[in-house]
Amino acid sequence: MMMEDPDDRSGLPRGIDHVGVTVPDIDDALRFLERAFGAVPLYRNVTPDHPQKGPETEKILGLAAGTVVREMCMVALGNGPCIELFEMHGPDQRSAVRPCDFGVQHFAVYVDDIEAGCRRFTEAGGTLLTEPQKQPSLEEGPGNFFCYGQTPWGMIVELLATPSRARFDAVSPEKRYQPPPRHAG
Repeated sequence: MMMEDPDDRSGLPRGIDHVGVTVPDIDDALRFLERAFGAVPLYRNVTPDHPQKGPETEKILGLAAGTVVREMCMVALGNGPCIELFEMHGPDQRSAVRPCDFGVQHFAVYVDDIEAGCRRFTEAGGTLLTEPQKQPSLEEGPGNFFCYGQTPWGMIVELLATPSRARFDAVSPEKRYQPPPRHAG
């Protein structure tokens, strides 16, 4: 029996690179993300002129037979992981998952000004589920707020601000990641 080296860190992730999101219309989703979050489209890896489809694509991505990946665009979102937008069309597509369903239920964006972030989100076409709330329990602290919203295509996004981190950092084995300040421009 081979013993595992507890100091071997090979194969461990450096962090999250991107989150894949399927949307009904990639151009509408890009407009929303640009207006709501200042997102920047980086490149389109799949285009309507050269969609991905067929048994190999279905196998690689775990898609239902007959699904076509019409378009893909990698999008930068501030200082953190990218969002990889997919526009797919196929049989038996369903609405966005709800937070109670299994799988990725939401992603969160850090904002310094929760009120302004929520305003941008709704002006871009999103719907807030509530007004900003104080963070509960260990995440409670001055300026710590969160709010969940729904994108025009039904996906859940959390907006949060946690400038007061002492309570949860004090009990964590490592400091929780916080994106660096967004550069002007």
